Amino acid sequence: MIYVDADACPVKAEVERVADRHKVKVFMVANGGLRPSPNPLVEMVYVPDGPDVADMWIAERATKGDVVITGDIPLAAKCVEAGSRVLRHNGEAFTPGNIGNLLATRDLMADLRAADPFRQGGGRPFSKADRSRFLDALERALQAARKEGNA
Repeated sequence: MIYVDADACPVKAEVERVADRHKVKVFMVANGGLRPSPNPLVEMVYVPDGPDVADMWIAERATKGDVVITGDIPLAAKCVEAGSRVLRHNGEAFTPGNIGNLLATRDLMADLRAADPFRQGGGRPFSKADRSRFLDALERALQAARKEGNA
């Protein structure tokens, strides 16, 4: 299965296209505001408003052999710990080998932003190259998950 942290996810259409090709069930999880997909493999899951409600829904269900798409590092950490393959929107994989450093960096940056209210966050814009890397990474993650037997 594929779980998508769908609020502000720029690759929903790509996930659906790849999942359709592999005939894999997709859960698009959001607080609302997303149009339902006519694809029978895609289930829209609307969770109540609240901090991290969508993240908790995904974390409670994702297991070994599943693929999770998120930009949320704490959610990624929970899913990696559960054995899921986890991808960012740009195709970067969260793994047991890098999740600790990513969490530490996230916490450090949060502390720096709190100490300097004029420090602005934000990264570079999402590009065609990011989209291409994501498609390749999702294809590889699904193939690996199939070998594990769940996706």
